[in-house]
Amino acid sequence: MNSKLPNTPTLLSSVRAFGRSQLRGNAKVFGIAALLLSLWLFMALTVPGSFLLSNNIENLLRRTALFGILGIGVAFVIITSGIDLSIGSVVCLSGCLLALFLAVDYEPFDVQTVVKVRATEQSVVLAGPVDAFRSGDQVRYFGGRRARNLMATVTGVEKITFRDENGNASDATEIRLDQAPSNDDTYGKLAKYYAITAFQHEETSGEAETPATITLAGDHSQIAFRDQVTLVHPKSGLKQISVEEISLRGGETVITLKTGLGSKFTAEWVAIPIERRQRMPIVGGVALVLLIGLGLGCLHGLLVTKLGLQPFVVTLCGLLVYRGVSRRLVNDQVQGFGNEYNESLSALAQGKWEWAEGGFGVPYPFFILIILGFCAAVFLNRTVWGRYMQALGRNVEATRYSGVNTDRMTVLAYMVCTGLATIGGMLFALDSNSVSPSSFGSFFELHAIAAAVLGGCSLRGGEGGILGVLIGTAVMQTLNNMIVLEGISDTLEDAVIGLVLLLGVIADVLFKRMVAKRRARAEARRAAT
Repeated sequence: MNSKLPNTPTLLSSVRAFGRSQLRGNAKVFGIAALLLSLWLFMALTVPGSFLLSNNIENLLRRTALFGILGIGVAFVIITSGIDLSIGSVVCLSGCLLALFLAVDYEPFDVQTVVKVRATEQSVVLAGPVDAFRSGDQVRYFGGRRARNLMATVTGVEKITFRDENGNASDATEIRLDQAPSNDDTYGKLAKYYAITAFQHEETSGEAETPATITLAGDHSQIAFRDQVTLVHPKSGLKQISVEEISLRGGETVITLKTGLGSKFTAEWVAIPIERRQRMPIVGGVALVLLIGLGLGCLHGLLVTKLGLQPFVVTLCGLLVYRGVSRRLVNDQVQGFGNEYNESLSALAQGKWEWAEGGFGVPYPFFILIILGFCAAVFLNRTVWGRYMQALGRNVEATRYSGVNTDRMTVLAYMVCTGLATIGGMLFALDSNSVSPSSFGSFFELHAIAAAVLGGCSLRGGEGGILGVLIGTAVMQTLNNMIVLEGISDTLEDAVIGLVLLLGVIADVLFKRMVAKRRARAEARRAAT
């Protein structure tokens, strides 16, 4: 019996067939691709020393990837004959939320809040009953408004009833010191410091490196990797150094530091162990931001479908509301990630895959774009839901009468749009490493819409492909790159975007008229025969 296996297409042939179907389905792709190649050729000939640099190409790929993610999302809404003007504000909101959720605070392990500094009594009052301090402990007072920082020894601890300025009584703990604070105060913090019994400077011998270490008396096993140690000198100031590892040896704690101690470090310095407190785990923070973004998209879709509001009005209000909420959440202050996630989450936006160390590399966001773009193209062209969306954009009433739940498809399109805008916003925030709520993401919606329209998405709905959107995004970013490299004033950037969007709409109208005329001629010939 012949058990010959049936012929099955390879993955490569399937991808090629899928690509050919994309090109056949959207004739505009050829024109926009030719424009992109022309721009690249023009810049390679006019500014080869700048355009062909690996750093410039990497930056162009990264910017194309980040804006391409936004373009894919807005394409879903445009295909269903909608519009989303809130993308830029969603980018801002997602960046601010990610910075808030993943914020890292550093506080001494045994730090306590000071509610009253009594200079004449040589004491400080701590909020609540506190058992962390004993006579003989060495402490540092800091963070006051009027009283200067102070290093002293505890001479007594007493539980008291404290009355604030309004006469309200509460339990408190009075810590008496061997030195008087400089002034009375109602703010500040108190933490223990520890003498350094031994230390070793960083040493380099050939290729071997010996990291710097300090030794503290007692068991400080609560200190962990990425915590910090504040090194304080009574006269020279302080410095904070991250912890690499700790080990217990003979009743003492040896702390290996990430950086050197410095040439001026002596035995007079003391140490305050600092705990790293991350508000949320990375996975939890990212998931929560994405969930909020999807919820906003669901809200947009419901307002459009259930209340019958115009997409323009709904998303324009979202543009204003989300920007205002972002500024309120962070008190209009710039948020950042510092160097907390350089080796983890930030690398996803800032890193690259290199063929050789120090050479050209493909930015990681570009791989994310390819994956998302492929999934979006498969959804739109190879699933029944994608066909429903395209049919919805062509004729919503006919689609509804065909038994399609048009409301559900519309809500899904807006959720995809804001979901991808949220992903893009987080990547933008990680790439720039900071978020300014007043300007972050401004006009990003115009970049995304212009790229989608330029790539073949009709603002009337029902037409568009992901490949065209990606090429349109590349054209937009190449134009921005050309403005910089050719020495054109950056004040023309917005004008270029506006002209490109206008030309894209004009081309869409002319293309539709041409197709309609050809169809009419073909029908006339058939009728004549």
